[in-house]
Amino acid sequence: MSVGHGVTTDSLAGLIHQQSGVLVQRCYQCGKCSAGCPAGHEMDPAPSVLLHLLQYQHPESDKKVLSSYSIWLCLTCHTCISRCPMEVDLPKVMDVLRAESLHRALVHPRAKDIVAFHKSFIDTIRNFGRLWEIGLIADYKLRTRHFLQDVVLAPVMFHKGKLSLLPHFQSRFVNRIFSGLQKREEQES
Repeated sequence: MSVGHGVTTDSLAGLIHQQSGVLVQRCYQCGKCSAGCPAGHEMDPAPSVLLHLLQYQHPESDKKVLSSYSIWLCLTCHTCISRCPMEVDLPKVMDVLRAESLHRALVHPRAKDIVAFHKSFIDTIRNFGRLWEIGLIADYKLRTRHFLQDVVLAPVMFHKGKLSLLPHFQSRFVNRIFSGLQKREEQES
């Protein structure tokens, strides 16, 4: 089945269009996103190549995209969309790709620390309604087992008032967001 512009609903490009409204078919491979990306030198494949692979709408190319390290390196700085003549919102595409990569368990092995931080960040927001740095750091350190890494920074950050010992709870509104998201995910599956 087609959603228009040559995008099929059973492809990753179709899922991206459904969840973000972005049509990857609009990209004509000018390469401005890759050239301007501050993390582009670390990405393999480059952002424009990821879009090209998505345009194939083939299961093997979709799998290659979802298992790539590049989707976890996106900084969501929006340099790519500000340079794109077709206004392809690559940060939105990357958000969908990361979520789908987690859902299908196709995360690149080198991205395990990034995924651990991603999960710790989301869990902190879900539990406290806003970011609580000490809770985030503790959860991240438990997930990655990097207990002593950066430990000398904690006293300095605490002394400068960058770390709060107790969280600020604002979870009522955030709980509604996460419960609505969970209901939508249950309806889709």
